[in-house]
Amino acid sequence: MADRNDKGSPRDSHYARLRRAHRDAKPAEPDDGHVHLYGLHTVRAALANPKRQHFRLLATRNALARLEEGGSAPRCKVETVEPKEIDRLTGSDAVHQGVLLETLPLTPKPLRQLGETDLVLVLDQVTDPHNVGAIMRSAVAFNAGAIVTTARHSPVESGVLAKAASGALEHVDHIHVRNLAVALEELSAAGFQTVGLDSDGEADLETTVKGPKIALVLGAEGKGLRQKTRETVSALARLDMPGAIRSLNVSNAAALSLYVARRFGLGQRMP
Repeated sequence: MADRNDKGSPRDSHYARLRRAHRDAKPAEPDDGHVHLYGLHTVRAALANPKRQHFRLLATRNALARLEEGGSAPRCKVETVEPKEIDRLTGSDAVHQGVLLETLPLTPKPLRQLGETDLVLVLDQVTDPHNVGAIMRSAVAFNAGAIVTTARHSPVESGVLAKAASGALEHVDHIHVRNLAVALEELSAAGFQTVGLDSDGEADLETTVKGPKIALVLGAEGKGLRQKTRETVSALARLDMPGAIRSLNVSNAAALSLYVARRFGLGQRMP
């Protein structure tokens, strides 16, 4: 029978082929600790970051010309390639725009190196690299000084995260902490009002945020903030949603929360 499950059956061969096809469609990951950053905005920002160690730049002739027009000067070996060569490294679904930079990931900072900033984003086990990348982009746009994530249950630097951040990865500090509750207590001791975003918060965010320093705390989609996080923040607040849907994608919620914090909490008029 064609659907029998014994070893070597046609059905097993079919699923084996599917697994191989799925594996082959995934991008080839460097096995030496390097990361592949791709996309014009992403690579241009990485090339301009003196903290980056670059190893090689793969680019099509058109992409290389666009990088040079923007004043990007590679400090590494440059290889002119066809798009399919970059496809092989990123996966065929990646929008690499004809350019890929092989580099080392940036080193996350500890909380004690937060520096001088009045606005911080804290992510409670937000694991999707697309969301974290988009949040980084919003953080840079609203001049947040850092993104704080847990060392576990958070995405590592990757081409996917960097592409979603569209260059923002190079402009905002990424801080890793082992224990989020302890980190929130340290932020409070440093003068930050720690505000957890929760759709069931007693007050809206506009009337809750206040003070010279604000740390906005967002949880993963679906489960939201963990109970310990809810118990540790200074306040829980909600974004008022007048429509039938009462919650937003976490990256959209981050952007709106940053606007509210800047506009109402920190007393700065938005342009």
